[in-house]
Amino acid sequence: MSFIKNIALLFSCFIGLNVYAQQTTYVIVHGAWGGAWQFKKTAQRLTNEGHIVYRPTMTGLGERYHLMNDDINLDTHSKDIVNTILFENLNDVVLVGHSYGGMVISAVADSIPERIKKMVYLDAIIPEDGYNALESLGINPAEASSRFNIDRSGIIPTWVKDTTKMPRDVSHPLSTFTQKIRLKNNKRLALPTTYIFTYESAKGGIEKDDFYPFYQKALKNKWKTVKLEASHNPQIDKLDQLVHILLEEK
Repeated sequence: MSFIKNIALLFSCFIGLNVYAQQTTYVIVHGAWGGAWQFKKTAQRLTNEGHIVYRPTMTGLGERYHLMNDDINLDTHSKDIVNTILFENLNDVVLVGHSYGGMVISAVADSIPERIKKMVYLDAIIPEDGYNALESLGINPAEASSRFNIDRSGIIPTWVKDTTKMPRDVSHPLSTFTQKIRLKNNKRLALPTTYIFTYESAKGGIEKDDFYPFYQKALKNKWKTVKLEASHNPQIDKLDQLVHILLEEK
């Protein structure tokens, strides 16, 4: 009996070591107006597969919306993520950025490329050095007030009708859209990168999608690309497919 128990113990230890060896650390960066709450189910599913997931909420958003102020800019948000990685002492990170989060993960990778194993842009902005989010999206900053509902609290999510409901999208800090990104570290360019492009046939399909230019840019950069028919928020309407894709990126 003791021999059988010893064999079972060794087998369980082997399985445990094997799982640990395949364990991946994901850091998921949400988009504008959102928060970590949007990726709660995504994180749960990845965790159930044996991986480690961090989903920090950036300053002034989500459960941290009470910290909203005029000084929050792109540097603030990139430092939110950099400091999460540094203070949690994370290495070999699969860094995922959704939408506006593409600006943030680009800045993070420029700052600490040695901590990153892979970059994943989830229907996200791919910025160039010296451009801000508005310019990257093809919007003249001078016309921002005509494109967005802006007040002292930031860029208002006009689609939110019930501001008593939680969780919900909240006003987004304007300076995060207007501050120009600075990308100087060429080591960032050597990181393996995947672009997940979502589109909706009912809204005109691939070429009519607002993020199609970034998908084209990813192809030009010779990155791995994945097309997914889904809304701009696949973590909500195509969770199974998104999790499957992220598991392939480990």
